[in-house]
Amino acid sequence: MGGRRQTQRRRMEPDARRAEILGVARRLFGANGYATVSTSDIAAEAGVARALINHYFGSKRRLYLEVVRQMMVVPASVSRNLPPTGPEERLSICVDRWLDVVERNREMWLSAIGLEALGNDPEVDRIMLEADEIATDRILEAALMADVTEGRTQLRAMIRAHSAMLKAASREWLVRGTLSRSDLHVILTRTVLHLLNTVYPAIRAADGGSAPPTP
Repeated sequence: MGGRRQTQRRRMEPDARRAEILGVARRLFGANGYATVSTSDIAAEAGVARALINHYFGSKRRLYLEVVRQMMVVPASVSRNLPPTGPEERLSICVDRWLDVVERNREMWLSAIGLEALGNDPEVDRIMLEADEIATDRILEAALMADVTEGRTQLRAMIRAHSAMLKAASREWLVRGTLSRSDLHVILTRTVLHLLNTVYPAIRAADGGSAPPTP
């Protein structure tokens, strides 16, 4: 990707500069792939010296892994400032916000979930495991079930399992075009509610326990 015209450099606070570099890297890696993009390309596009990328991230791979982590970990903003209503509305808002993130970063999202399918990379695997746990936290927070203790292990396992369907369904939307965004919104919201309201109580009953009342 040589010959890229360097963006004019601007003064920025360190956190803002780091975020800008990540944004540029996310866009370039998503559009062109890891092997094609160099740190020089990213530096030129971001309007920084290449040494600054090394300062913040250490290496191209570390930068790439941070981009993957940024893509896969559901941001806190997805479940922030939700209305004090019921789980259905709160989960619907979360799903809509998450779809916004994926839609803005289509290529990098698809690249990141493709890495998970390949496997055999312990660092990527750790990122994916962390992402699943954080996504589970966000969903339970939105569903007003963050404090559930009875059957908590099974509950969290169900939500983690749901994330695999979420990724597959996003390919149907973004790659195959067999689902629209609104279709995906309905699928993701309704399946989570079904897990929480129907499957989770059934599992608790089968285990001889009782689930807490639906919020």
